[in-house]
Amino acid sequence: MIPPGLLPEGLRDRLPPQAEAAAALVRSLTASFASHGYEHVQPPMVEYEESLGSRLGGAARRELLRFTDPVSQHTLALRSDITGQVGRIAVTRLAAAHRPLRLSYAGLVLRVRGSQLSPERESVQVGAELIGSDAPAAAREIIALAVEALRQTGLADLSLDITIPTLVADLAQSGWPLGKASLAEVQSLLDGKDSGGLAALGAGAFEPLIAAAGPAAAALARLFALALPAHVRARLESIAALIADLQGVTVTLDPTERHGFEYQTWIGFSLFGAGILGEVGRGGAYAITTPDDTAEPAIGFSLYVDGLVDAGLGVTDPRRILLPLGTPPETGADLRAKGWSTIAAFNDNDKPADFRCSHILDGVEPRLI
Repeated sequence: MIPPGLLPEGLRDRLPPQAEAAAALVRSLTASFASHGYEHVQPPMVEYEESLGSRLGGAARRELLRFTDPVSQHTLALRSDITGQVGRIAVTRLAAAHRPLRLSYAGLVLRVRGSQLSPERESVQVGAELIGSDAPAAAREIIALAVEALRQTGLADLSLDITIPTLVADLAQSGWPLGKASLAEVQSLLDGKDSGGLAALGAGAFEPLIAAAGPAAAALARLFALALPAHVRARLESIAALIADLQGVTVTLDPTERHGFEYQTWIGFSLFGAGILGEVGRGGAYAITTPDDTAEPAIGFSLYVDGLVDAGLGVTDPRRILLPLGTPPETGADLRAKGWSTIAAFNDNDKPADFRCSHILDGVEPRLI
């Protein structure tokens, strides 16, 4: 018999004040997006597995929790990410909307299992997507928006880690020798920073990419010193200009990082902050497959609210006041109009501390307890 208070592994209840902090953070983040013209959409928690899964990378698709719909008898899935749903909305219901299209979202996502760093299976995801362009100007807007929104939550010591997910494939396609290795083998060796393995297979041309990781300015200088095709050099110049626009943010570059960026194109990025274990968000450029099998460029990011809550952000002065028994209703209404949360006492023994109240109404004035 399952105890009534037991939850499945990786799930938890959020209680006051953390649940209130989470709600406040969602409001803050979405308000920041809205101030830049990003309009809110609200996709459903559940979709057909075939449709939802087709818009996710291989690893993400395996994180879908599936079940059979008793109505349609088709397999349904609970979303593990909202980005793909926003893309579906953009190329179907909003296909005729003017581009670039700016959309935002907030909601719960669920995955089959957690990770060692993040054991939670359910989390709150908030994000913004700019659809119809992945140009450097779009990247600058999206990254600046993510940084601004996080700063408004009070998150300190922001850092940004940039990657170029298609770099190795682009270089191989432009003529960089793979030797005896396949593209997948070279990418795997770069993942492991295996210089010896690259040299042994005759793919030593890719070895300098390992050293081109670290603080962004130095990493870009190392990359610019290589014999790069024109389109790759142009992308690096765009990244250099983007970094120059960021103030007060530590920026690093790992040009061959691919983990978690399977469907990103010319740029991907992760965001980190003080007091948060792991990423607070990630994003990048990608392509949305349209109903007529063409690709529409897009760029966006997702932020993970639970990490912000666990770091103590979003908790504000509740301004809760206990109204003694017999307080006139109009007095409570007046206090609420001034921003107070009022708790009506039901008997003379009710105390402010019992209801997390910082004040009690003393006559007609709030009195700090």
